[in-house]
Amino acid sequence: MGNPVTVTTELTGPGGVRLRPPRNPVDPRARRWWTVRALLITLPAVVVLAVLAAVLPPARGWLLLALVVAAVAGTAYVLVMPRWSYRFHRWEATDEAVYSSSGWIFQEWRIAPMSRIQTVDSERGPLARAFGLAAVTVTTASAAGPIKIVGLDAGTAADLAHRLTAATQAVPGDAT
Repeated sequence: MGNPVTVTTELTGPGGVRLRPPRNPVDPRARRWWTVRALLITLPAVVVLAVLAAVLPPARGWLLLALVVAAVAGTAYVLVMPRWSYRFHRWEATDEAVYSSSGWIFQEWRIAPMSRIQTVDSERGPLARAFGLAAVTVTTASAAGPIKIVGLDAGTAADLAHRLTAATQAVPGDAT
């Protein structure tokens, strides 16, 4: 057997920006944040099914079956999703563009050249604040919608929002 051959294709996007994966992982606390969010999604369904199975004897068989399915699927979701999400969520901001990759089942890779950025927003919901995390949303003229970078340290998110705002003001163009 011969040596494996690696073929690299370099793609160039709008404005000559080189398309490549982003380098920075999100904050490690994002895994716990995603886990708690997953629990908040799955636990109510399991609890409701358990209560209904207890108070509705005629439907107990079907409700217990639904409870088992919800519990197994919910447990798998809680255990797998945060780890996979952390593995694939990446971001980077250079002088030329903002790079983002996200998803755990359906993965998305987005690049926004600085000249196309229209607005930069940061967001910190109550649960994200409890974990010291925030998100940065970069809106462009793209029909694909904004780029949202979630799971950032709150200070990093604030610095990124300020840096992107300053950088986009310095780039000529009308962001359309």
